[in-house]
Amino acid sequence: MSNDKLRLALLQMHVDAGNPSANYERLAEMLEEAVNVADKPDLIMFPEMWNTGYALEQIEQLADPNGARAKELLSAFSRRHGVQIVGGSIAEGRDDGVYNTVYVFDEQGELQADYSKIHLFRLMDEEKHLKAGDKLGRFRVGEREAATVICYDIRFPELSRKLALSGAELLFVPAQWPNPRLHHWRTLLLARAIENQMFVVACNRCGTSGNSVFFGHSMIIDPWGEIIAEAGDSETIIRAEIDLSLVEQVRRKIPVFEDRRPGLY
Repeated sequence: MSNDKLRLALLQMHVDAGNPSANYERLAEMLEEAVNVADKPDLIMFPEMWNTGYALEQIEQLADPNGARAKELLSAFSRRHGVQIVGGSIAEGRDDGVYNTVYVFDEQGELQADYSKIHLFRLMDEEKHLKAGDKLGRFRVGEREAATVICYDIRFPELSRKLALSGAELLFVPAQWPNPRLHHWRTLLLARAIENQMFVVACNRCGTSGNSVFFGHSMIIDPWGEIIAEAGDSETIIRAEIDLSLVEQVRRKIPVFEDRRPGLY
C-alpha cells in the first residue's frame, strides 16, 4: 500500500458445497494467481463460506475446528507475500456450535480481526444450523479504519451506518448471494456506499450448488456510488486500485454526518 492508494484483488470463485478439500485446492490456486502479477495487490478478499459452502445438514462435521486450517493457510500466505487478507468467511466450529466467520490477516501474517455473521438468513435455514456472532468486525487497512459484514448483513443499514460512524472508510462484504436477487445485491451495495460515503468491496461466489445458482457480480464501489470494477457470473479475479483520500473529499462535499439529526430518529 502506497500512501492512500490501495490495490485490491477479489477472488470470485465457485464453491463446491460439502467438499472442503476441493475448495482449499481451488482457493490456493486463485491466491497464487492473484499475486503472480507485476502490480501485486495490497489486499486480497474472497467469498462467504468458501471452505464448505452451504452444506448445512453436514456443517457440524465439515466445519473447521476453531478455524485452525484456514488460519494456517491464510497466515502463511499473507506473511509469505506481504499482503493483507480479508479471508472471505468459513464455517468455524467452536465448542458451542458453528459460526460463519471472517478472519483478517495483516501483511505479517498476524490475525488482525475476526467477525462472525450476526444476522442469520432464514431463507437458507442458517438459524437452524449456525450460531450468530455478537460483536462488530473492525480493523485497519494501512492507516485507515475498515470493517467487514457478511452477505445478509447488508440488508440492515443500521449496521453499516454504525460502522461508518465509528470511523470505517471501507466496508468489505463476502457473500454467497444467489439468483434471482441480483438487483437487490447491486442496489443494496450501492446504497451502503452512497449513504455512508465509503468504499464498498464485495466478493460474491459463482456457480451452482444444488438448486441455488450464484451470479457472482463481485463489485468495488467508491464513496460516490460509482462502480470501479464489477465481475460477470463466472470464476475470475477482479482488480482495482482505489484512492482512499476520496472518502474525505466526498464527506466534505456533502456533509451527511454533520447534518444528521439522531435526536429525531
